[in-house]
Amino acid sequence: MDQLKLVALDQDDLEIVATHLQDAHVKVGDVHWRPQEKRLVMGLNRFDWEGAVCENGHFRRRRTALRFDRVLAVKCRNLECQAKDLVLNLLTIEFVETASPGGSVVLIFSGGGELRLDVECLEVELADLGPVWDTTACPAHEDQASPALSAAPR
Repeated sequence: MDQLKLVALDQDDLEIVATHLQDAHVKVGDVHWRPQEKRLVMGLNRFDWEGAVCENGHFRRRRTALRFDRVLAVKCRNLECQAKDLVLNLLTIEFVETASPGGSVVLIFSGGGELRLDVECLEVELADLGPVWDTTACPAHEDQASPALSAAPR
């Protein structure tokens, strides 16, 4: 699979980005809030779901950058923001519109942690950075519909 580069400017676009980032790992220390630039940037190790489904169950992770622009405020809940080596598991990203086109982007992590970004509007970019490595584990979810994704790793 080629490297992904996606831009999200509305809720439908953000759902596609969120799908590609499901089960991504992110270190707290790799989340950078730049209030003067109205930007939040994070480095993640995303699970390559497309490769797992399309390439005979080959499990890989890819180094990926995620950028949110036009961010007015960042708040966290149930996260140890000072624990820079803590690894979080991203479950999904949601957008709640409050005053069109603005609202809140919520990154939801396993264990109940959340990062909320108050934004002027949606302006998000996902870009794979290049490094790819094999992994023996495929993330599994209790309500996972596809048995092919929970097959034993090769």
